[in-house]
Amino acid sequence: MTTRKKQPPVSKGGRPVKRRSAARKRTRDDGSLILACDCTVAEAATLKTQLARRLGESDAVTVDVSALQRIDTAGLQLLAAFVRDRRTAGRAITWRGRAAALEAAAGLLGLHDMLELPREAGR
Repeated sequence: MTTRKKQPPVSKGGRPVKRRSAARKRTRDDGSLILACDCTVAEAATLKTQLARRLGESDAVTVDVSALQRIDTAGLQLLAAFVRDRRTAGRAITWRGRAAALEAAAGLLGLHDMLELPREAGR
């Protein structure tokens, strides 16, 4: 029995598709957590690990969403659980940057207030 070597994905033009690395740096020098551009079920395990490491920190945890372009319900569920658990423990979370995808998804599911997302001026 022979096994096939898994081929890398290719675009319609036949060029290799660049993969977004889930292992790229996820922490800023100031300690804030950087969300990847995709925060979906495919990256959920990595995100869960990153959030779990921050759960017990006594200082406020800053989550940088400025690179976020896509988020699904799995990503929202992880963020919501993280915010809830931090709030229950009396620990703060702050948000850095804005992400239209996060705003839209949180608004659609009624999670804006639960996630403690900042409000736009005049909103």
